This record gives sequence, structure tokens and C-alpha cells, in this order.
Amino acid sequence: MKTNICLLIVLLSSATVIAQPKQSVKEFKNWPSGTSPAEIGKRVADRFVATPHTNFGRPTPPKVITYPESCAWYGALKFAKESKDTRLLTQLVKRFEPFFGEEASLIPIPDHVDYGVFGAVPLELYRQTKVQKYLVMGQNIADKQWGPPEGKRVVPESHIFYSKGLTWQTRMWIDDMFMINALQAQAFRATGNRVYLDRAAREMVVYLDSLQKPNGLFYHAPDVPFFWGRGNGWMAAGMAEILTSLPVTHPNRPRIMDGYQIMMRSLLKYQAESGMWRQLVDVPASWEESSGTAMFTYALVTGVKKGWLAQKEYAPAVRKAWLALVSKIDSNADVSDVCEGTNKKNDFQYYLDRKRLTGDLHGQAPLLWTAAAFLQ
Repeated sequence: MKTNICLLIVLLSSATVIAQPKQSVKEFKNWPSGTSPAEIGKRVADRFVATPHTNFGRPTPPKVITYPESCAWYGALKFAKESKDTRLLTQLVKRFEPFFGEEASLIPIPDHVDYGVFGAVPLELYRQTKVQKYLVMGQNIADKQWGPPEGKRVVPESHIFYSKGLTWQTRMWIDDMFMINALQAQAFRATGNRVYLDRAAREMVVYLDSLQKPNGLFYHAPDVPFFWGRGNGWMAAGMAEILTSLPVTHPNRPRIMDGYQIMMRSLLKYQAESGMWRQLVDVPASWEESSGTAMFTYALVTGVKKGWLAQKEYAPAVRKAWLALVSKIDSNADVSDVCEGTNKKNDFQYYLDRKRLTGDLHGQAPLLWTAAAFLQ
């Protein structure tokens, strides 16, 4: 183990760093003491490292790694990279190594989007360390998402989607658009094979055409006509993920960029005075929720820094949202007011009554993505 970790650090320090275009944004500087993305990201990442495998707040350990943990792990790795924190990277590698031994049974079978997103973690580990076993694991998961339908979760519609060039895991829930895009975009970044990017882009266009409403927001699913905060956050973050890697010449980029920009304009309208967004985005009486807010902030930060969004219009809203999120972090680096795990239901009150949790990884994960995006 010690030898592998030492090798990892050598590889990291000797790797060629490719400069990325950056927008200088005054609103993203001069943070009040203790609120900067570098400080907050470090606190939340350290909290993740110290957190055992979690099972949606239950006292029992999970049978497999859950998607909130996968997303938080991915975020911690992104933050380690952008903050150049080799110690954090080493800790995250050490946490992953048991999956090649005593914790192998915790690797999710990738027969569902929530399980497949786990593959983004080894793919990011490969990108930062160039250790081949991470690529093999992650690429296998990405390939299975577009392979022939298999496993316990196959339903008749799976074959219909597969025959149309979509993943057989398509279910038309907006949550899918982060889970699928994070995995497939990561496979592209790790391999350079554009087939992964084409898959994700095609899938995203179908979801945009099917679920985006005139106000720029998204129903949770076709049969659930509510603008759930975190669900919309998954969609916003998923668009930011794929647009970050999609070439300007890609035929699906204009459609995805249009959907993204329409949504971002809508979010400005629905942002609360506090800087947060709500559990039901368009309902003023709804409670202010942290995970959706963090996902929206991630998408907005990315857009401002990449030049997709006008700084003058969007940067002040981003700063306000970030400081509002920081106010939700307690002394343990846990985020409060995070909506509990949520299945879809055609019931307005169901969404309003979801429990507000503290320390749930649904909230920790996008805070890490956002901190990394500020530093990028």
C-alpha cells in the first residue's frame, strides 16, 4: 500500500499540467475570512475523508457504495486536483484501495444510473495518477451503461431505449442527467474516445426536449409536475459537466447550451433574497434547500468562468449563493438543510414535507464540486 501511494505522489508531481482558460471575476475574490472556496473545500473534503461509508443516514452500513458517496468522492478528487493537495489525494486513494481486496463486494453492480456514477471515481483517480487498474474499472462501468440490457433492473422499455441509441438505463428522471453525464464525460476525459461524449450528448438532448418547460426548469419526471430543487440541480450540474468537455463543433452543443442558458436565466429569477434556492424552486413558501443550491451554484460558477454566462449579470448571484451556503456549514463541516433522499411522487405536499438533514452527502458533494470550480 505504502509503495503504491508513494508512486502516486511521484506521478502527480511529474504530470504535465494543461492550462485551462480562466475568466478573472472580481466577485470570486476577496472572500470574508473563513469563507473562501479553498478554505471551505478543504474543510468539507477532510470531513468526507473521515466519514465511513454511509447508507442514507441509516445506522447500518451500506450493502454497496451509494451514489451520494460516489458524488462526494468525485468532488473531493476534483478539489484535490484544483487545490494541488497531494495529501488529500493520497488519502482518497487510500480510501479506494480496499475495493481491490476486502471491500470488493461494496462496488455497485452498474445496472442503474445511481450505481453507474460510481465509475466516475476510478476514472478521476486514473486521470490524476495514471494507474491503469482505475481506468479498467471505470471504463468497464461506462461501457456497461451502453451495452446490451442486463441485470435485475431490466424492464421492457430498456430495449426500446437501447434500440434508439440511448442507454438502456434511461428512465426520464432528471436525476439521471448528472449520473449519466458524469460517468460518460469522465470516460471521454480518461480515454479521449469521443464515443463516450457522443452518447452523453445524445442522451442529454432527449431529456432536454422531453422535460424542460418554458420557464427553463424541469419536472422531476413526465408524470411528476413539480420543479424539485435537487432534481433541477442534478440537471444543471449535468449540463455543466458535459459542456465542459463538449467541442464547440459538436452538433449537439448548441442545443445543450441553449437549454443550459435558458435554465440559468430562470434560476436568477427564482433565487431567494438570502442567496439560496428552494425545495420547490418556484414556490416562495417552500423551504430553502442546500443541495439544490450548491448544484445550481456549481453550474453557474462553471458558466461564468467558462464565458458561457455574462459576468456582470451572474457573478453577483453566484457570490451571494456561495456565502449563503457557507452559512449552512456547522463546526463539523457538515451542511444543514439538505433534502433527504427522494423518490418521485405526484404529490405536491410530499416534496414540501421531505426531511431536512445535516451532514448528508447529497449536500457535501456539490459543495465540493463548487469549491473546485471556483479554483479551476
